[in-house]
Amino acid sequence: MERTRDRRTDRFRGSARGRRSPGRRGRWTAVLSALLLTLGGIVATAGTARAADSELAVNGGFEAGLTGWSCSAGSGAAVTSPVHGGASALKATPAGGDNAKCSQTVNVQPNSSYSLSGWVQGGYSYLGVTGTGTSDVYAWTPSAPSWQKLSTTFRTGATTTSVTLYTHGWYGTAAYHADDISLFGPGGEPVRVPAAPTGLTAGSPGSTSVPLSWTPVAGATDYHVYQGTAKVASVTGASATVTGLTPLTSYSFQVTASNSAGESAKSAAVSVTTTSGGTPGGGLPAHALVGYLHTSFANGSGYTRLADVPESWDVINLAFGEPTSVTSGDIRFGLCPVAECPNVESAAEFKAAVKAKQAAGKKVLISIGGQNGQVQLASTGARDLFVSSVSKIIDEYGLDGLDIDFEGHSLSLNTGDTDFRSPTTPVVVNLISAVKSLKAKYGKDFILTMAPETFFVQLGYQFYGSGPWGGQDPRAGSYLPVIHALRDDLTMLHVQHYNSGPIMGLDNQYHTMGSADFHIAMADMMLTGFPVAGNQSRIFPPLRADQVAIGLPASTQAAGGHTSPAEVNKALDCLTKKTNCGSYQTHGTWPALRGLMTWSINWDRYNQWQFSRNFDAYTWS
Repeated sequence: MERTRDRRTDRFRGSARGRRSPGRRGRWTAVLSALLLTLGGIVATAGTARAADSELAVNGGFEAGLTGWSCSAGSGAAVTSPVHGGASALKATPAGGDNAKCSQTVNVQPNSSYSLSGWVQGGYSYLGVTGTGTSDVYAWTPSAPSWQKLSTTFRTGATTTSVTLYTHGWYGTAAYHADDISLFGPGGEPVRVPAAPTGLTAGSPGSTSVPLSWTPVAGATDYHVYQGTAKVASVTGASATVTGLTPLTSYSFQVTASNSAGESAKSAAVSVTTTSGGTPGGGLPAHALVGYLHTSFANGSGYTRLADVPESWDVINLAFGEPTSVTSGDIRFGLCPVAECPNVESAAEFKAAVKAKQAAGKKVLISIGGQNGQVQLASTGARDLFVSSVSKIIDEYGLDGLDIDFEGHSLSLNTGDTDFRSPTTPVVVNLISAVKSLKAKYGKDFILTMAPETFFVQLGYQFYGSGPWGGQDPRAGSYLPVIHALRDDLTMLHVQHYNSGPIMGLDNQYHTMGSADFHIAMADMMLTGFPVAGNQSRIFPPLRADQVAIGLPASTQAAGGHTSPAEVNKALDCLTKKTNCGSYQTHGTWPALRGLMTWSINWDRYNQWQFSRNFDAYTWS
């Protein structure tokens, strides 16, 4: 392995090479040389002292197995063939949402230069470093049929004392091999256990969650939240939201800081009591049927008056409220024009029908968005106009709440927005703020539902936004921060299990729409929780069973992925009774699953009410 020579030492050694005995001049030269060396050392010590460059990577040749390395999801192993040098090399195999990342943290000096290199073989291979305090760098290759060298350089920031070097492959690709990984530069001080965090405070609690924050600790790489002796969360930043709590219950929390040297003592405790909460938006039956009613337009299914919607439907989402422009935030809603819908009711008749449905125990919501209603709340002005215009619609028609059906390019994540727990993208942050404002205005009985596509939710198990290195679709998983931030206000999430490509479930297998297997796997993800983009430190917590419904097309004409009544019933059996599960094994049984949603009431009428009649006939217990 190459090393940089000390040119100064070589130069002074050369001055005496080949001489048998120095004369007076030689003696003065030697004295002068020694003096210069001494002065140089003093100057260096006083001004620019730094550790000598050395090899910092531990076990870079994997001769000691995986000593010094940590590989995600057990993906790495030391193998004897193929190797680049020595007797061993690393073999790491990506699987599912894991990219087979192997890493180690090393101590470095601030304001110093470093060289990182290594040899790789196989498919996609990355070699990089994070935590530099300047610009994190990496080198990569999409293919290395034989051993190929990757190398890069970086400089540390003014306060950087450690960096993490890593190698990884890519999702769903073949295994890669790595060997002779080298980080060369001045070594740093030994890592010390960080101090205990201070400033632990609790934000406004919900009925089942509490936000916590604290002062960052120098040298900490992770923080752990404790409820008594139980560790309930681990994060990399100085904040966390503890979920899964019980309403009207007092809790005490503490937090520790940790790094490669160990874990600190616990902080001072903070106590907080959750709110009464209950099910957001009361008055729904234990198992509800949700349907969209084509109110502002007609299509091949025909127009259906609100008064003619059968009693089967517990929640009726009026489709759709749409913006005056994509970024205006100004939402408008009106009944279908007579020219398009000859049998449309008058505004007075429609409002009377709303009241009649409510008197019968039904909920009527305004649904915002849809396929054509792109909504991007990119500014605070658009956010505020969204709140005022939606409020006007709710007040004018006397509605029970709001359904968020943002599709297409309404939601996406900016580059660098990688943590669903603390989003920074304006269209996401402003939507969360707008919905919270509406919830605060109308109170606890306000119904809030969401109907995202699988691309914006379950795909987040594999991909989130543009990814840590860019290049991914920035819309991937972009509903997750919205759902997470509003989970205490959310009445029901009914992901559209239709018009979807194959999606990977928690079994790391791809599932295809139209079968019970697909609905079981997709619902299981929401009821169990999952690591976002495979990151085990960023777990999307599960929703309550009463918050989850399954979204299905009412007929083959309504959308792609129609599921026969028999397969629908199999999915419900598996999720609520643990029977008829097929090959997919769920992570629990949820008899309180809320129910089903369909697109749409109009298409169900067109299909002789097959969907709703099957729901009515299903035995839940």
